[in-house]
Amino acid sequence: MRWLLLVSLLLAGCGSVSQAAPDAPLTLVPAGFWSHWGDGKAELAGYTLSQRRYGELRQGEAILVFVTEDFSAKQRVKSDGGHGDEYPVLKLNEVRDFQTGIYDYNLLTSSWLRLDGRVPLGLPDKVSFSMQEWCGHVYEELVVQPDGLDQRFFSYFDGETTEGKRELPARGVVADAMPMLVRGLGGELVAAGASKEVPWLASAPDRRMQHREFRWETATLSRSATSQAVTVPAGSFEAYTVTANVSGGPKTTWWVEAAAPQRLLRWERTDGEVGELTGAVRRSYWQDHGEGREALRAELGLPARPWPRASGGE
Repeated sequence: MRWLLLVSLLLAGCGSVSQAAPDAPLTLVPAGFWSHWGDGKAELAGYTLSQRRYGELRQGEAILVFVTEDFSAKQRVKSDGGHGDEYPVLKLNEVRDFQTGIYDYNLLTSSWLRLDGRVPLGLPDKVSFSMQEWCGHVYEELVVQPDGLDQRFFSYFDGETTEGKRELPARGVVADAMPMLVRGLGGELVAAGASKEVPWLASAPDRRMQHREFRWETATLSRSATSQAVTVPAGSFEAYTVTANVSGGPKTTWWVEAAAPQRLLRWERTDGEVGELTGAVRRSYWQDHGEGREALRAELGLPARPWPRASGGE
């Protein structure tokens, strides 16, 4: 398989992107990963969403897209091939849409896990974030480098645009990658029945909407010793839980399907935010852009959009 050949070449011929502490695990895919994730398709998962904004809980939807791709080491973008510096990544696109009064919010956070053992477990290789609402929009990019995190933040609002080098502590965990990490897709983040304390970077949406400065906090990560039954709109499942208890921030619990492919079933935070799975499929969704393909939202358990749509499709 070309992925395995690529990983072998990278391990033999490249230096680490980020040096881990001697006892810190590296991001490595679990057994059987490529037999499921190497089929060229994406996992699409829909969720009902309760999102806190301006002191109130807003109702909306979230869609999580998980897909593998080749990344260019020099450009840190998806590669179409031919650069000679490619390595495999797992990408998560987390899309959130919710309404605040007369106007809506649209958020997209993209996180990439480097899968060749070059980055400590807990760190995505890159995170990009954009938020659009009727006052303006913002964009942030974080890139892991050997000497820290490169941050660029661009804003419509006065005095907020900035860029520079940020600290990258050993064993740090970036919250944006947690929907991948709690599923074990980069390795075992925390063992069943165990807990550990880690440096914690709040997610880009949290830092933006809560106007929190860029700083590493402390979180205690813990995982349940056994699975339990959980019911969400998509059905009933056996699930284990992973919890992040963050100093100075909300506590978050994720419910993860105990059986393969260990889908993210639910998350809940102590500030009232809740996401629940409505449906999940594997599709080459980038081919489903034609008129009438909107009907495929039903496969994700999501309602039709309110505006008129052309008839047809499946």
